[in-house]
Parts: sequence; structure tokens; C-alpha cells
Amino acid sequence: MSEATDDMCFLLEKKYSENASLKLVGDHYQINERQRKAVFRCACPLTNIGKRKQKSLSFNDIEGKTVAIDGYNLLIIVESMLSNGYIFKGRDGAYRDVASIHGTYKKVDETIPALLLIANSLIDLKVKNVIWYLDSPISNSGRLKSLMRELAEEYYWHWEIELVNSPDKTLVALDFPVITADAWILDNVTNWFNLSEYLIENKIKDVNLVCL
Repeated sequence: MSEATDDMCFLLEKKYSENASLKLVGDHYQINERQRKAVFRCACPLTNIGKRKQKSLSFNDIEGKTVAIDGYNLLIIVESMLSNGYIFKGRDGAYRDVASIHGTYKKVDETIPALLLIANSLIDLKVKNVIWYLDSPISNSGRLKSLMRELAEEYYWHWEIELVNSPDKTLVALDFPVITADAWILDNVTNWFNLSEYLIENKIKDVNLVCL
């Protein structure tokens, strides 16, 4: 899979399409669909890797700041970390999983622990305010928003939770730090913070991590 990621990064740099690149390397290395999804999410054109890392903020950079969160992107990967799912470190330093929502979000046993972990970590990082953006077209987003609001009120978190039709476009228009691992957002946002990296290094032991 690491060699497949090498080759896909090279092809993307040469302006091959994502689908064509993935089929070529997937067929060559005879990797299955889940492995192909991991390669796809971890590969990146070489020039984009440097640009994304330049936009990445350090822990100290977000102290006292308002941050925006790509809601499902962050929540699902933290749920995966807590459930011992595979977590993949991409070439750009962002961490991703291979889970998919398929139009409906389902609360799992790890949902509340994940939200508590995220909240406590942002408090430790001395973030001032947090704005979550959830995809309104995804079923159960309203229920998740209600759950998050109840937790925020119970623990006095400075959270806003917004349901928007397209979080990607909303996030890239902001002028404050964004927490996400979405490739398109990373390429278009002003700056971003790698909260998954912070969690792996400081909060969650024995993450099932694969570095591609």
C-alpha cells in the first residue's frame, strides 16, 4: 500500500485524474477496495504536500483563537480511533480513516466519548471559541446537533453548532483556523490545525495507526 501511495502521488503530480490513477495503481498492486480507499485518501500531488504543510498551525498558534471544525470529518475519525479502527497517516501529515457515512450518520458507543475528548483537548489547547459545521443533507444531523448542544450546555463549552448545506465551501471562506483532514479543504483554506495529530501524540494510547 505504501508503494501504491508512492505511485499514486507521482501520477497525481503528473496531472493524471484521481480515478485513473487509483485504478492503475490498485490493479498493479492487486489491492482490495478498502485498501484502495486508504491509498486514495492518503495520496497527494507532491506540490500540494508542501503547500498543505505550510498552512498547518502549531499547538501554540490556536491559543486564544476561534476555530472552525469540519464536524463529521473530525468526529468520525475520533470515533474510529476510540474503536481501534485503522487510522492512516497521509503524505500531507493529515490522519484519515476509511469510514463512510453514505448519507446517514448513526450515533455509536464512541460518539459521546469522542465529543468529550475533542472538547477537553480544545480546552487544554486554550481555544477561545469553537464553531462546528455539520452537513445538513446528512440524515440525523439535527439529532447530533441537539446532542452536542446538550453536552455544551452541561459542560459550559463555548460551542456553536451550525447545519449548512456545504461545509466545505463554508470552511474555506473563513479567516480563522479550520480543523479538518479533507483534502479539498486543505488545498483551499487559509490555514488549518491537525487536531488528530494532537490527539494521537497526547491523548489516545495505542492508536491502530498505519503510515502510508
